[in-house]
Amino acid sequence: MTDDRPTGFQRARSAEQREIRKQAILDAATELLGELPVSEISLRELSRRVGLSKTNVVRYFETREAVFFELLNRSLEGWIEELSAELAERAERAERAEADAADAADTEAVTALLARSLGRRSLLCDLISALGSELERNISAGAVREFKLAHVRLLGELADLLRRHLTGLTPSTARELVSLTVVCTAGLWPFAHPSDAVAEAQLDPGLADTKVDFAERLGRILHIAVTGMLALH
Repeated sequence: MTDDRPTGFQRARSAEQREIRKQAILDAATELLGELPVSEISLRELSRRVGLSKTNVVRYFETREAVFFELLNRSLEGWIEELSAELAERAERAERAEADAADAADTEAVTALLARSLGRRSLLCDLISALGSELERNISAGAVREFKLAHVRLLGELADLLRRHLTGLTPSTARELVSLTVVCTAGLWPFAHPSDAVAEAQLDPGLADTKVDFAERLGRILHIAVTGMLALH
């Protein structure tokens, strides 16, 4: 039995119509990620949610992984814009308080803001956590290359942004900081959002230290890392 059921969608014939279809698929994926982990979302479930057949979905994205790659990059781009505004606002507040240059680019404050801002982007953190273990498996080299090139460009923009607010960083250490942010997010996010059973077990006072506050832990790690980077240069 094929999955070519008739749907309410007509075939997209223009670039604008194709973009509308792609956005509908991405919106459905976003909705599903609010209900299920990445590992439990199949292409069949995604096509059912968006109201397209699987055959039609793969006209726009070759696999479910390609859908999540696109969603990750779009979410990352939105976060960088948001973070840029937050960092600029912080710098303005520091200037109004007549803080000196060191205070205006205070390492601990900037890394804490970075961690809090990222922690509010649960969809982005979910996708970063799934990137190495889940999303880079069932996809062609061409699709991975396209995603990675766009991803690297966005991470470069993030590195440039952080250099403007952590002025002691070099281009290479700024990229290293971004890489560390991604890796630590992938590791910390699942522990900060455990299953119901684990969360219940952690109510035991003896397990209190196993709880992970994502923003607090990530901010501290990045603060220590930047402090070390600045000391070495």
